[in-house]
Amino acid sequence: MSFWVFGYGSLLWNPGFDAAETVRARLDDYSRSFCMLSIHHRGTDEHPGLVLALDQSAGKACTGLALRVADDDHDRVLAYLRERELISSAYVEDTVTLHADDGRALTALAYVINREHEQYCNFPLEEQAQRIAHATGGRGPNTEYLYNTTQMLDEIGVRDDDMTWLTGRVRELAGDTA
Repeated sequence: MSFWVFGYGSLLWNPGFDAAETVRARLDDYSRSFCMLSIHHRGTDEHPGLVLALDQSAGKACTGLALRVADDDHDRVLAYLRERELISSAYVEDTVTLHADDGRALTALAYVINREHEQYCNFPLEEQAQRIAHATGGRGPNTEYLYNTTQMLDEIGVRDDDMTWLTGRVRELAGDTA
C-alpha cells in the first residue's frame, strides 16, 4: 500500500523529502487555518507566531498536495515527519481520505490540530497578520512561512482568499515590498 502525506502548509514548499509522486488533492470537512501558535519554528514563548493546521470544518475543504513517499523511504520519512511536526502535541497524526484531481481516492497521513491543546487559537485575520508580521522562531521569520505557502498555493492553482489577504496585510505591516 502506498504511503501518502498531505501537504497544505510548509509541506507544500518544504516537505523535507523527495516525493515519488505529487498530485493536487482535496480534503473535505477541513480548512487550512492559522490556528496554531508557533513557539518553536516560527515564534517563541514570548512572541508566538502562527502556523497552519487542518481544522475540522464541516462543509469546507482544503486543497493541497498529496505526496507519495517511495516505498524504500517509508520509515525514514515517517520518523522525519514525526520529529518535525510532533514537536509538541498540538498536532495529531490522522489518516484521511484525499480526493486527487485525477479522480483517485488516496489514503494519506495528515497533521491535524488538537483543539484541546494550549497552542490552538482562533484569531481574527487582523490579529493573525499582526502576529505573523512580527514573529521569528528557530526556522526563521513567520513572514517567510506565509509568503512561501501563498506562493506555492498560487503555483498549484489554489485560490485561498484569507491567505491572499493575509499576505498583502503582512507585507504592509512588515514593510515588505516584494
